[in-house]
Amino acid sequence: MKQTRVIAVLNQKGGVGKTTTTLNLVHGLARKGYDVLAIDLDPQGQLTASLGLIKRDIEGLENAMLNGASLLSVTYPVRENLKLVPAGFGLTEVEEKLEGGSSRGMLLKNALNDVKGKYDFILIDCPPSSGLLVVNALFAAEEVAIPMTGDYLALQGLSHLMATLKNFEKTLGRTYRQWIILGRFQARRRLAQEVKAKLKQYFANNMLPTEISESVLLAESPSFGKTIFEYKPSSRSAQEFESLVDDLIIGRTY
Repeated sequence: MKQTRVIAVLNQKGGVGKTTTTLNLVHGLARKGYDVLAIDLDPQGQLTASLGLIKRDIEGLENAMLNGASLLSVTYPVRENLKLVPAGFGLTEVEEKLEGGSSRGMLLKNALNDVKGKYDFILIDCPPSSGLLVVNALFAAEEVAIPMTGDYLALQGLSHLMATLKNFEKTLGRTYRQWIILGRFQARRRLAQEVKAKLKQYFANNMLPTEISESVLLAESPSFGKTIFEYKPSSRSAQEFESLVDDLIIGRTY
């Protein structure tokens, strides 16, 4: 029985690179020999497409969350040591689910009971919202990875997210391990360096030290259904994600 780490990759602000981060973290972990499960919790299904799974009739996560199907029945191998639960076309129905009271937030956690202990890591790619799907991710996860960009609006969004996490911690009676990831980083921009300094000032114990630089390669690779390790394995971006994976494994922070 494995000690599974369940990590929600979350930021309510769009455009911060959540799916890019999840995509390359899950493959990076799998390449190191860990058994990894990626869960696409975003109805847009971008993680699913980025991993090359584009069958239109495929059954996905909503079948486990709404219809009581085993999570194993909607889990697909996509790389060595890496499996995916795709976002099916009915995932938006979860957001519209009104009956069930507080149990609505437990749908994903209950579904994960099938597979916890089978994987070293489960990473959940969350939608850019604060709706019921994100609530499900936070009930299911013990850790939260927060991709950030080097601008002040992202810093403002982080403040709001931290307040949300505190409310959940109070409700659940436990604390999340929080990892801040600085991505789409442009080191030559003064603003980016100022935001980085602010993050280090207030969140040094939560901030992974490897920055992911802004790169056209990271934007291109999903369109080929590839991770950066497959698309340009010798690139700076691949090297940065390799280092970020190590940060996450050992909990290395500033």
